[in-house]
Amino acid sequence: MRPAVQPSGATMTGTDKGRDGPRDLTVVAVPFYFGAMAVEYLWLRRRADTGATTSRGYERRDTVASLTMGVGSLVAPLVLPRLLRPFTPGRGRYGTALVATALGAAVVTTAADLVARRNDASDGGHDEHGQAGGYGRDGAEGWSRERRRARARRIASAGGVTAVVAGGVAVTTTWASRLTPDRFWRRRILPSSGTGPLALALAIVGWDFIYYWNHRFMHESRYMWAVHVVHHSSERYNLSTALRQPVADVLGTFLPYGALCLVGIEPDLITTARGVNLLYQFWIHTETIGRLGPTESVLNTPSHHRVHHGSNGPYIDRNHGSILIVWDRLFGTFEIEDEQPVYGLTKNINTFSPRRIITHEYADMLHDVARSTTWTERLSYVLRGPGWALRHRGVLAAGPGDRPSVVATSPRQLDLSPDSQKGEDSLIPTL
Repeated sequence: MRPAVQPSGATMTGTDKGRDGPRDLTVVAVPFYFGAMAVEYLWLRRRADTGATTSRGYERRDTVASLTMGVGSLVAPLVLPRLLRPFTPGRGRYGTALVATALGAAVVTTAADLVARRNDASDGGHDEHGQAGGYGRDGAEGWSRERRRARARRIASAGGVTAVVAGGVAVTTTWASRLTPDRFWRRRILPSSGTGPLALALAIVGWDFIYYWNHRFMHESRYMWAVHVVHHSSERYNLSTALRQPVADVLGTFLPYGALCLVGIEPDLITTARGVNLLYQFWIHTETIGRLGPTESVLNTPSHHRVHHGSNGPYIDRNHGSILIVWDRLFGTFEIEDEQPVYGLTKNINTFSPRRIITHEYADMLHDVARSTTWTERLSYVLRGPGWALRHRGVLAAGPGDRPSVVATSPRQLDLSPDSQKGEDSLIPTL
């Protein structure tokens, strides 16, 4: 389930226009959310009383964390874009300074990398990650080279993180500011399709198609996964999990739903499609509904979405669809539910703290960037899949010539079979 914000950078909330502007139907539906959760809770408790053990049900701290994240996903789109607006290149007063900071940090980091590698070569025994390999420190000159190397590595570590953070904010804020629905509507290539049932159906299907690719990108590129991982962090699966929503959409680059305006779909209909899409996803976050027969060949269902939330090897990065499961069937990411899903991450973070839930992947990613020694490595930790980071850490931990140690240090894509790694090593496409 996706958050209420329009990922292209402009909020397109709701379908009903009141005196104060658009109303968000997903907010209007809040009483329904709580009513449905109460019914599900009572059903699961009754089932547990009969001795059933297949469901973990509700847990107070987990539910509170999910609801807190839900509230955060509503507040964040109102706050974060305003905070970042001054840093938007070409729009904000600090945009040029942000770009200059990113470029300057990149230059300093590159220079520090060269100094460190030169001293590695002089010592003759360090590999590209600065690990000792049999060189001798012969006197003051050897110690001086070691100090220069260590100082250069510290500078490169700080500079690399600075360049990645500043550059990332510059890219994501620029992306959002340039891809608003209004801009697409002004540049539409087809006339308005009107507001009738057929136009609404086209808007819903169009939104669903774009959603599939955005959702898939969030699993295949680590900086996008850092936005989305909060939704997968619960080890339970119930209706409250649907409300455990990301709050850092401003740090992602999403295919813009507003692009539907180019083919004549009215912005208000796109807003309606968004509401339909989000409301549909609420009910599929449950274990109380089993298989639904022939409808599962076309529609996303609780069974299909349980697979998506499973950390079992065959289930990882499968069933990305929202309303329609046909996209997964067409593009090779479909998996049927044939074993009990194990919910959560491949390495769970064991916390109910919303702060930790939001930030843990960013912290791990920047730590990896800080310890990197080349730009290829730094950008790979950010742009490639979480599974690449896992395997690369294993290579570094094993050392030269050793078999990589596969330790669960990455949140997703622990399974290293060829099928489970499909697509994760490629850089995120240029959008």
